[in-house]
Amino acid sequence: MKLIIDNRIFETFEGLNIGIVIAKNIDNHAQTTDIWDRIKERQQEILRELNSETLSMEPKIDCWRRAYTKFGGKPKENRSSIENLCKMILKGSELRPINSLVDIYNYISLKYVLPAGGEDLDKIKGEIHLTFATENESEVALLGEKEARKPHAGEVIYKDNISAICRRWNWKEADRTKLTNETKNAILVVEGLPPTTKNEIEMATTELSELIAKYCHGSVEMAILNEQNPKIEV
Repeated sequence: MKLIIDNRIFETFEGLNIGIVIAKNIDNHAQTTDIWDRIKERQQEILRELNSETLSMEPKIDCWRRAYTKFGGKPKENRSSIENLCKMILKGSELRPINSLVDIYNYISLKYVLPAGGEDLDKIKGEIHLTFATENESEVALLGEKEARKPHAGEVIYKDNISAICRRWNWKEADRTKLTNETKNAILVVEGLPPTTKNEIEMATTELSELIAKYCHGSVEMAILNEQNPKIEV
């Protein structure tokens, strides 16, 4: 199995770097009290540092809004995952524990102000592609949605041989491949567009891999994908 980034993605979104963590034979039942202490502290920092009225102008938020506009997304309706997390916190909604992997990547996302996410590798069929959706995509049921819908042609999606596994880049993940307590093998991503540098992605991805190894055990590997290195064996 491979994860492959379409060259057209790099042509359209210059300076893209994506950190990859591959975690295998893990235990996703770990208690992450320490992670939740860090998340709570980070939530308080976000409340002090940011506000709802100017959030969209923050460089690490604005770059994703501009990216969404390029592929026909509506940033006000379909926020990037990091904007959505910050927006929830600024509105007074506290994050809740989900499972170890999700809690860990949410912490990394908030700490570095970067989109992060993950999928259960055992639920993936075939290769994973980060690419532009065609008119012939299959319907996909997203987290929290009752009805399956097709991605719009031209939007950026992660997909496998069955359907999209994340729509509008990092807006919302598919229910089919979500991380659960029973997940044993997973792939996680940390995504960066300028002004985020490759070095920042490396730092965030390294910390993500170290926390997964500490709390979930198993074997953990990491890599950085970009225009010079667009694919990885999973």
